Order: sequence, then C-alpha cells, then structure tokens
Amino acid sequence: MSQFRAAIFPVTPYQQNCSILWCEATKKGAIIDPGGEVGRLLAAVAENGITVEKIFLTHGHLDHASGANELRRRTGVPIEGPHQDDTFLLEALEENRKTRGFEKAEACTPDRFLNDGDTVSFGEATLQVVHCPGHTPGHVVFYDTEAKIAFCGDVLFKGSIGRTDFPRGNYMTLIASITEKLWPLGNDMRFVPGHGPMSSFGDERRSNPFVSDGALRNPF
Repeated sequence: MSQFRAAIFPVTPYQQNCSILWCEATKKGAIIDPGGEVGRLLAAVAENGITVEKIFLTHGHLDHASGANELRRRTGVPIEGPHQDDTFLLEALEENRKTRGFEKAEACTPDRFLNDGDTVSFGEATLQVVHCPGHTPGHVVFYDTEAKIAFCGDVLFKGSIGRTDFPRGNYMTLIASITEKLWPLGNDMRFVPGHGPMSSFGDERRSNPFVSDGALRNPF
C-alpha cells in the first residue's frame, strides 16, 4: 500500500477541517469534506502538483458538503460517501444558500454511497470505511490502520463528541459508534476531527468527558 500525505484546510465560517490527501508515489489525491471555499482548495491542489481523483464525504451537513457538487463539476471527479442514510441532508444543501457564508451551497447526489467495511482509494493509497451513525444517520469515518490516521468528521473531537440534537441524531447511537467501532482501531490511532485540533483515540479514552473509559464507567 502506498503512503499518502495530508494537509488540513479549515473552510467556511464554521472552520471545518477539510483534508487534502495525496498518494506520494503518484501525486493523485482526494479531498475530504469540501464544505466551501472551493477556489482556495483548487489553488492549494495546483500549488502542490496534485491531481484530484476523488471527493470523499463523511456526512451531509452544510459545512462539510456544500462545496462538493461545485468541486465535482470543476474537476470532473466522483463523490464517494457518505452512507445513503444522509441522502435527506445532501438533498437539502441548496436550501442553505440563505445561511451566511454558504451562498454557493449546492445539493448533491454522490456517485457512490458507502457502507461499513467498504474501501475508497486514490492513486495507490486505500482507506477503510466504517459507518458511524449518531451525529447523522449516514456518517462515515475513513481510516488507515498502517498510517494510524482516521478522518472522523463530526463523530469525535478533542475533548468532545458530535452534537446529536440535529434531525435524526441520536446520543446513544453516537456513543456506541465511538466505543464499538472506533476504539477497537487502537489507542495509537490519531484522528482529524471535523473541527479543532487533532488528537488520538487513546487520549480521548483517557480524558474525554463524554466517552473516556472513566466517564462511561460512571455516567453522569
């Protein structure tokens, strides 16, 4: 499996962590969660000599997916993800044009929906897919066990977890996704959250007030 590199670009008024990935052997890459500022993302791609092959979406919220259709149109590459249960959110993206900072939001239909256990690829690099509902019903996480890196969207943050008060969010489902699907990937797995700084699963198991081992033994 080829190694890949990643660069994080906070975009939109929500400072959502859009990630640009590229295979070191081929310079072919993918963009995870282009929520907006598509021109800026394409400039970064061109500056680094990357050929974009894929667009990956963790889930359908506006700050993660509003720029995906524009990016697909400008690059001609497919959108993969999230799980089909987020279709209702992707179809509503255009309504978000009335939200400040999302005037260019476009509804989109992915070229490929993703399921638990699927893989996605760019160049010679491959990422695993795990379906992690709770924040949204169709949320997915991308990860690489060799590189020990995961792209978690809004499932998990440094010191926090995703909100569950949005339509079809579910707190207990989110806790189960984190503890039953992410923790088994290993304490040394680092992750890029949808917002804020990186962390590792081990650090969150030690100190996250929502999903640390101690918090779950003594729920408040």
